[in-house]
Amino acid sequence: QEVTEVKLIGLAAALITTLYLTSYLWIQVGRGTTIGAIFGFYTFVFLGILIPLPSTAWIRIASKTVLVRAAALLKPRCSCVHGRPRPVPFIDVFFADGMCSMSKVFFDWGMLWLLASHYPHPVPASLQSIIVPSCFASLPYLIRARQCLIMYNVGRLKHDPKRYQHVLNAIKYSTSLFPLLVSAMQKTETGSKIGRPLEILLIVLLAINATYCLLWDIIMDWGMMQKPNAIIEQAFGHCTGMISTSEMKKQPSCLDLTLRPRLRFGTSLTLLVFFLDLFLRFSWTLRFCESYIFPSTDAYILCTEFLEVFRRAVWNLLRVEWEHIKQTGNAMKGNVHN
Repeated sequence: QEVTEVKLIGLAAALITTLYLTSYLWIQVGRGTTIGAIFGFYTFVFLGILIPLPSTAWIRIASKTVLVRAAALLKPRCSCVHGRPRPVPFIDVFFADGMCSMSKVFFDWGMLWLLASHYPHPVPASLQSIIVPSCFASLPYLIRARQCLIMYNVGRLKHDPKRYQHVLNAIKYSTSLFPLLVSAMQKTETGSKIGRPLEILLIVLLAINATYCLLWDIIMDWGMMQKPNAIIEQAFGHCTGMISTSEMKKQPSCLDLTLRPRLRFGTSLTLLVFFLDLFLRFSWTLRFCESYIFPSTDAYILCTEFLEVFRRAVWNLLRVEWEHIKQTGNAMKGNVHN
């Protein structure tokens, strides 16, 4: 019943194939509607999961786990309003971060809600038609920001001097909401006078969010670049010759100072993940050449969704590694104290 990467890749390929087959048979052959094809796909998938076949038992176990984790986020075990707040478990943080990479999926679910509510009529071009999906898309960021505020209150009660980091983290997730709002305005405002300023504002907000998130990935989520002054001094000394050759051999290199002393996956793989995260954080820049690369807007959106899921997958490697190092270090400090 073990969930492996091979099984997950096979499941993803099966779902994509089923989606295209259902859409083709329902729309092209049966002359049906888009909403009918979507519900046909979900019906087929649910039946495939619920039928008690031994080969799909792992899917049912994984689905149950996902539902339990999602319920823990929607009805949190931690409160920041009543009583004494408890620390948010890492598993809840990890799961919520994964949901943030599926923001576009939540947007699609919001659109599905609208399609179902207006069936058999088409969704009217109104403010509601874009606000509802945008609210769905913002849900993961709001959940994650709430977790940060809970941890800030926990740190405040414990007089933790680093509790301000949780506020900075909440601000990081808040910067993801502003591009959603501007994008929603773009879809409702068709005038050329306001369209161009909104596009410029959206690009600026996306750049701020991507840069903020990238720096947070490297410094806070992966525990790297913890001594920026040492990195600057080392680089400056190498360039200007202020550090002698014998001293250079004794001191760690700029690469060692930038990365962590402990790298479970080695320097090469760590650097690969580092640069993949760097480029994929700015995958939204594909919008500038969308018409040259992609046959349609839907293809562009699907591609960026796949890129974000892949970025999150490799990001998880260093995130879990750093959390393990922190937990191990805290346990060792506790044993020494006792």
